[in-house]
Amino acid sequence: MKFQLIYTDNNSKARAGLIQTAHGQIETPAFMPVGTQGTVKSLSQKILSEELNSSIILGNTYHLYLRPGTKILEEAGGLHKFMNWGKSILTDSGGFQVYSLSDLRKLDKDGIIFKSHLDGSKHRFTPEKVISIQRSIGSDIMMVLDECTPYPCDFEYAEKSVQRTSDWAVLNKEAFVLSNPLYGFNQYQFGIIQGSVYKELREKSVIDLMKLDFDGYAIGGLAVGEPAETMYEITDFTTDFMPDDKPRYLMGVGRPENILESIERGIDMFDCVMPTRNARNAYLFTSSGILTIKNSVYKNDFAPLDSECGCYTCQNHSRAYLRHLFIAKEILAYQLATIHNLTFYLQLVRQAREQILNGSFPNWKMKIIEKISLNKNQEV
Repeated sequence: MKFQLIYTDNNSKARAGLIQTAHGQIETPAFMPVGTQGTVKSLSQKILSEELNSSIILGNTYHLYLRPGTKILEEAGGLHKFMNWGKSILTDSGGFQVYSLSDLRKLDKDGIIFKSHLDGSKHRFTPEKVISIQRSIGSDIMMVLDECTPYPCDFEYAEKSVQRTSDWAVLNKEAFVLSNPLYGFNQYQFGIIQGSVYKELREKSVIDLMKLDFDGYAIGGLAVGEPAETMYEITDFTTDFMPDDKPRYLMGVGRPENILESIERGIDMFDCVMPTRNARNAYLFTSSGILTIKNSVYKNDFAPLDSECGCYTCQNHSRAYLRHLFIAKEILAYQLATIHNLTFYLQLVRQAREQILNGSFPNWKMKIIEKISLNKNQEV
């Protein structure tokens, strides 16, 4: 994988870089909208590509395996063609479902048996099978199969989990090397660092994975309930061991302030369902704090949602109109809110990149966090 580290901030670990895949260039820091099932909920690919200018989205191996299934994806020529998306795609491996669907799975040393959340049918995921599925999907970046431990998690369990993740990583890498892309372009593979909140386990996990020389490295197993300060501490500790010349991805994070704090600690890539899920629940991120747009205070508020945002929603519609759509349960509400929230996230990381390149990131970050965290606990 071609990764160019352009600049590292002198007063922090914040980095600006470029990732090149067969489907284009990704400027880092980067946020990946979540398109679990081959779609970012409520948005068309045209909006994602042209209005939001998103350079990469995330899909999920587990969900795409269940439907539409690898046979359909291969007949279509891969996920890019199936969903008509010409830019980059990263796929998770299904490891997070080990965590989130714990009542539907059984774990052993060789893999995972899942019970489908759709129809109860049983399926076995091994490191080798996960690579095969991701070859069928044709994602630009493939994640290895790992185990995401819950929080809290005792040391003994976390230690066994790290060893399992390391053992699976070896098999993932072997399967990757012994297989070939199906659609005429290179795919790349990232390892996932685990270890819960235990620094010695995080260090062991990084060292184990670096021996395998993956194309990039992710930090998994955070943003699963631990305090934010613990997440920052573990992220800061872990990035000290990660190679400078490869992308660093913090999985499943998070709130805007979490992203900025993690950029300061050396992270390049992020994903989270928060901007899209919160949009559908009328919870909107703005440059002056949080808005719960269903609140009656916005009933006759004809100002733009966010005067500092240039997205389609803010340029064309008022807070009162957006509130009306949500109260009336109109589908357009979800689209307009999602356009805004994703624009907010994507603009945030782009502005962070500019500040890093200008050498002014830490001071800017503090001011932005103070502004965007206003009304954080606002309720409907």
